[in-house]
Amino acid sequence: MGSGTTLVEAKLLNRNAVGVDINPQAVSISETNLQFQCETNSKIFVRNGNATDLCFIKDSRIDFICTHPPYANIIKYSKGIYGDISLLGVDEFLIKMHKAAEESYRILKKGKMCAVMIGDVRKYGKVVPLGFHMMECFLQAGFSNKEIIIKEQHNCRSTDYWQKQNNNFLLLAHEYIFVFQK
Repeated sequence: MGSGTTLVEAKLLNRNAVGVDINPQAVSISETNLQFQCETNSKIFVRNGNATDLCFIKDSRIDFICTHPPYANIIKYSKGIYGDISLLGVDEFLIKMHKAAEESYRILKKGKMCAVMIGDVRKYGKVVPLGFHMMECFLQAGFSNKEIIIKEQHNCRSTDYWQKQNNNFLLLAHEYIFVFQK
């Protein structure tokens, strides 16, 4: 759930929402960001947890899933939290994403949507199509592709680094938003 932006929007739109994050610091930040008054009756739940184990949510209870997992071993999300997928190599990352996809499928209501934003990575000077590998995890879990959206990235923290590495050529300047349907 990161800093809780999606939960804030859910509260403003009078929607119920559940936010899950493996990093206790993110949970604390989200709880702080949700401490505002508005004229809604929404119920917002924030939980320290892992997307590979959502046992606290019963089967087929969720209307929409929105997630933006960290990219395998690119930007560290924590300094060693057990289960943090940002600390994993690509293969291990995809194993965990497959489990997260299965849990997402389990908790989502039939016919409802799951949106996942992710980008590709570069390893040893070659592109690893992490987005498409991750898409396969969700398809194997039972989802069908509803849409693939390409989101162009601007003003990223790492842009200068990658421009120097690639002589301003062949930057990974996009992310995918995969929209799946159960």
